[in-house]
Amino acid sequence: MQGIPLSMAISNYDHVGDLVNGRIRPEGIDLTAMELPIEEIFFRMLSFVEWDVSEFSMAKYVSLVGTGTAPFQAIPVFPSRVFRQSAFYIATGAAIKGPEDLAGRRIGVPEWAQTAGIYARAFLQHQCGVRLADIHWVQAGVNQAGRTEKVTLSLPDGVNIEQVHDRSLNELLLAGDLDGIISAREPAGFLARDPRIARLWPDYRSIEETYYRKTGVFPIMHVIVIRNETLSRHPWIAMNLYRAFDEAKTNSLRRLSSIVNSRIAIPWSHGAYDHAREVLGDNFWPYGIEANRRTLDAFLQYCGEQGVTQRTVTVEELFPREVSKFFKV
Repeated sequence: MQGIPLSMAISNYDHVGDLVNGRIRPEGIDLTAMELPIEEIFFRMLSFVEWDVSEFSMAKYVSLVGTGTAPFQAIPVFPSRVFRQSAFYIATGAAIKGPEDLAGRRIGVPEWAQTAGIYARAFLQHQCGVRLADIHWVQAGVNQAGRTEKVTLSLPDGVNIEQVHDRSLNELLLAGDLDGIISAREPAGFLARDPRIARLWPDYRSIEETYYRKTGVFPIMHVIVIRNETLSRHPWIAMNLYRAFDEAKTNSLRRLSSIVNSRIAIPWSHGAYDHAREVLGDNFWPYGIEANRRTLDAFLQYCGEQGVTQRTVTVEELFPREVSKFFKV
């Protein structure tokens, strides 16, 4: 029996691979999946809502929910999660030794509402004691000029953002017009090993592990959304898609846990799997609401504090009721 046809756009992840290539088929659904660059997916989904199902920015989704204008609803599937203490880049000539030295400096961001930047700025504020109002913020594209904010902001008192349209953050930093950058994507100068740019924390992994042990927050970057029109016609697809994504992730982690052969071309990848279990526990990449409530609550707090949302958004507003409870046998 043929299922209802749905289109899906998502980036390339091993933990969704079985769903994309058809090894796993969501019950009652005939899925056409497209693997595209993240920035393209976000832009096209936000601008035109082109697909029934899509990967999407967690921050931009929360912002849309806050204004009541989200054209889609999320299911608690989180394909991308990254700790963001690695996202701080500094000009080596700016005499910045630690996070406290960022006060009074010019720091660039690609978008204020970029999910990675929200987590990074929250770390500055809550763990490092640096007031966001004490930094001169500059917004521009990381490696290309012309990037703009995609959602409406409600900035807190004392926080101001200067927009630069004709130069990139990478250009500004290398020219000495910025002291640092907070970005998920590496500046081109850093990738080229330009000595004028470095990470604030070269040993970011140990800082990220300490952060997790203290807070229990494993940052969620992206979420899976379903177009409102599609979901209203077929509310059952939310749970069926959730189950299919979860099965694909389980299969991926089972493969990666095996030391018998090299699933990915990185030496000691099996050791990385074991280390992740040691730090984050056996269920170190959870889907679902309750398993992620601490991270979700923290992120919604950060969005409110930083003016990404104009009101307080609750976890329950993010997901349809069809995935809010699970049956037991």
